[in-house]
Amino acid sequence: MDFAADLSLMTQAARAGGALIRTAFGESVETWSKGAAGPVTAVDFAANEAIEAILRPARPDYGWLSEEGPDDPTRLDRERTFIVDPLDGTQAFLDHTPECAVSIGLSVNGAAVAGVVYNPITEEMFTGVVGEGAYCNGKPLRVSDRAVLEGATLIGKENWFRQAHWTPPWPPVNAVFKASLAYRLALVAAGRADGSVFLGYKHDWDIAGGAALVLAAGGVVSDPWRAALSFNGAKPRNPGVIAAGPRLHPLLCDQVFSTPHPKDWAVNRKAAAEDDLP
Repeated sequence: MDFAADLSLMTQAARAGGALIRTAFGESVETWSKGAAGPVTAVDFAANEAIEAILRPARPDYGWLSEEGPDDPTRLDRERTFIVDPLDGTQAFLDHTPECAVSIGLSVNGAAVAGVVYNPITEEMFTGVVGEGAYCNGKPLRVSDRAVLEGATLIGKENWFRQAHWTPPWPPVNAVFKASLAYRLALVAAGRADGSVFLGYKHDWDIAGGAALVLAAGGVVSDPWRAALSFNGAKPRNPGVIAAGPRLHPLLCDQVFSTPHPKDWAVNRKAAAEDDLP
């Protein structure tokens, strides 16, 4: 299938949403709480409207799934679906940290096939189509070829890799934290990190665009038990993400293989409902 026209539209939409984010960055904005899901701002909604105004009229036969809009169940009957997070990393945006991004993924029959992740603050536009390559501002991307876990650069909180419950313990790694899940995946696609691990349920809009980028850049993306991710389901979420180059990916999976499925996590843990962000 030819996704060039879709990718062009997605890039245009990401720029439109990103322009609003960039203009408001560092300013005081109206903010609400979504409880365990964190904050949401007027900018999230404005960016969503700008993205939707470009994509939906151009592709009326595609499904639509966005974090900041009502769920349209007709998406379940569509072969192709746009999966959108208009502002991934809202807390980073509010903290004036340049680690937020627009994420737009395209799924076909549940598989992520194209993605755009745009950091409007750093002006990094990541684009990719599975089987056709990934790019940042027009420059080709390739995932890391690293094959050793010790010393790997992994995106996550440093203390998470040092927690005592891991069996076996993690070897020393270089942990680099980035707030946006989509941006983390884009950096893995770019080879600027060797891999990233997310445990716990992750919503499709956080990961679909970035997952497509990693795949397009020659990487591997799965859940912690090596199963392929599936998008645009009735419950649009996946039970964790392992993203890395093809030689490091199995080592990361081995490291976290014994972690319980999030459906079995203790109900008194906040992460059971939302996120356990490494």
